[in-house]
Amino acid sequence: MANPDFEELVETFDFLEDWEDRYRHVIDMGRAMEPLEEALRVPATKIDGCASQVWLVPKIDGQGGEATLSFRGDSDAMIVRGLIAVLKTLYSGQTVAAVLATDPRAELGRLGLNDHLSAQRSNGLRAMVEAIRARAQEAAG
Repeated sequence: MANPDFEELVETFDFLEDWEDRYRHVIDMGRAMEPLEEALRVPATKIDGCASQVWLVPKIDGQGGEATLSFRGDSDAMIVRGLIAVLKTLYSGQTVAAVLATDPRAELGRLGLNDHLSAQRSNGLRAMVEAIRARAQEAAG
């Protein structure tokens, strides 16, 4: 089971039966995020494998498996910005051990995202997840 914020998102998606409403909700989540400063939009924070431009800036507090992961992110595409917000809901505030123990495909599958994103968007989402998990793996030691 994911964190309570993600469980709430799953409940919201269950309530929103129409996929257009779900897309709008994801986009609204992205709009609600604070934009990433231009100074952080650099090659070191850019995620390769995404059709749009995506930047993720992870932050680790603590050490080892109990260190806590959070991150900020941004994209030039509204739906991708929303997907970043979904990933923040899934991962931010979790220990790196919890991040690594989470099955992202299964958790995101609970939202139905696997079936409703284009191949390019799915590849980009996978690239973002891999980048987050790689950072958590580094922090876990």
